[in-house]
Amino acid sequence: SGTLEFRDVMSHGRSSSHVRSHKKLHGWSPDQNQWNEKLYPFWEKGDPRWKDCWRGGKVVARLTSDSPALVGSNVTFTVTLQFPRCQKEDNDSNIVYDRNCRNDSSDFPDQYVYNWTKWIDDCGWENCTSNNTHNVFPDGRPFPHHPGWRRRNFVYLFHTVGQYYQKTGGSSAIVSINTTNITLGKQMMVVSVYRRGHRTYVPVATASGIYVVTDQIPLYVNLSQKNDRNASDSVFIKDSPITFDVKIHDPSHYLNNSAISYKWDYGDGSGSFISNSPISTHTYTLQGNFSLNLTVQAIIPVPCGPATPTPPLPTSPGKTICFFPLLNPTVTTAPPYNLDSPTSAGVMEDTPDGGCHIYRYGHYKTTISIVEGILQVNIIQMTSVQMTVAQGENSLVDFVVTCQGSLPTDACTIVSDPTCQVSQNVVCDPVEVTDQCLLTIRRAFNEPGTYCVNITLGDDASQALTSALISVNGGSSSRTVEGVLIASGFLVAFVIIVSLLLYKRYKEYKPIERSAEQAVNREGLSVYFNNVKAVLFPGNNERDPLLKSKPGIV
Repeated sequence: SGTLEFRDVMSHGRSSSHVRSHKKLHGWSPDQNQWNEKLYPFWEKGDPRWKDCWRGGKVVARLTSDSPALVGSNVTFTVTLQFPRCQKEDNDSNIVYDRNCRNDSSDFPDQYVYNWTKWIDDCGWENCTSNNTHNVFPDGRPFPHHPGWRRRNFVYLFHTVGQYYQKTGGSSAIVSINTTNITLGKQMMVVSVYRRGHRTYVPVATASGIYVVTDQIPLYVNLSQKNDRNASDSVFIKDSPITFDVKIHDPSHYLNNSAISYKWDYGDGSGSFISNSPISTHTYTLQGNFSLNLTVQAIIPVPCGPATPTPPLPTSPGKTICFFPLLNPTVTTAPPYNLDSPTSAGVMEDTPDGGCHIYRYGHYKTTISIVEGILQVNIIQMTSVQMTVAQGENSLVDFVVTCQGSLPTDACTIVSDPTCQVSQNVVCDPVEVTDQCLLTIRRAFNEPGTYCVNITLGDDASQALTSALISVNGGSSSRTVEGVLIASGFLVAFVIIVSLLLYKRYKEYKPIERSAEQAVNREGLSVYFNNVKAVLFPGNNERDPLLKSKPGIV
């Protein structure tokens, strides 16, 4: 017969699911239901009527999802309509011309593109068509009659795994599906959007997208290390702790009540480490390449239902293991609490306390390189350079700097105001250190005053920071400089300012802020400082003519 079914319309030229059966999704309907083509006309791709379905241009539907989804959790889809240029939705969900947007043509013909409020007011809920059936979906079901129905002038039709879901809405719509009955792997979601018309609904846009349902916990790991120059290159420095921060992708909060554990193997022979915290630290003491392995186990509480008849499984003493009915179960022969054999995908455990649980696992593996790096920087001496009147009014200060770890290849300084929040000057220069890490950095100060000075030494893999608060006194024959201790925790707002500095070469310089604790030594020019360490982005290569290229001085 010529009667259309939902699967004929929603397939949009793709092979429809006439043979393959699917488990029912809660709230969804089978796509064998009939489609009301008289009220919801169906146009094939390329039909010339698509060109006239919307006034003033083309509507585009953007479909997104929070996939991948762990089986049993919810996956959420969002459809957003993008209207033609200079059109927007007003507070009453009518489509109007944006008066602040100037079109290529002359003045807009009218305030409204579609004044649905007027249409509805003229006919009301039950009298918009002669046969009183305008406020129904394509399968004949009536629209939900809630207080906001006048603002819902679009009909959204979602289709996946042989089933459909229909709802009304404004310029966007959101749908969530529980994935318990969805086959593992990639699936297709298709959405068709219709707008309200005078006598029929008019198709305005279609969209589709792939989503993934998996029995493996979706996760990623963020690796960071203080003084590491570029965390994205998987190269880290020896003898400095690396922080491993596990992020589980669980937007529907399915695992909120689960017991989650993390088993680490850092690949350096240190053995396995099991923790209940998603954050772990480890220090590599040798150079080389190491394979990092992580296994995450989630024990998920579930209702205890009847077990699916299956052959009995080997079990550990005192435990009863039964299959949880899933579409694609995987059987484990080891006790599910054993992290050494994390292969269970659909096993339910009946515990002695009467509760039941499912065990799910996630895996992460990567290779990292460990190299020598700069671990610490210290300012051990600060000296005012005496100058004659003929040499100018600038005050020069020599900072004697040492470091631990590898030898630096570049040195950067940031001079800021006394609050360490407003950067005044950034200077970076290459340095040549061949024996031990001891060098003098000469900096010029144009005016007397108090300055916050950050000094960093870096190489290809690392960059370390120390900070000081100094007071420069004026006068060409009596210049002095006094140093003030900057202790850990002072530069709270400074990192935000410094992070906006321009990239130089291929890197960015950015010290971490600290808070200040001052201790002034006014009895000499030599001052010893406590250090402020931070994770830094690589620095710029700006040249400063005030930096003197003398032996031993940068």
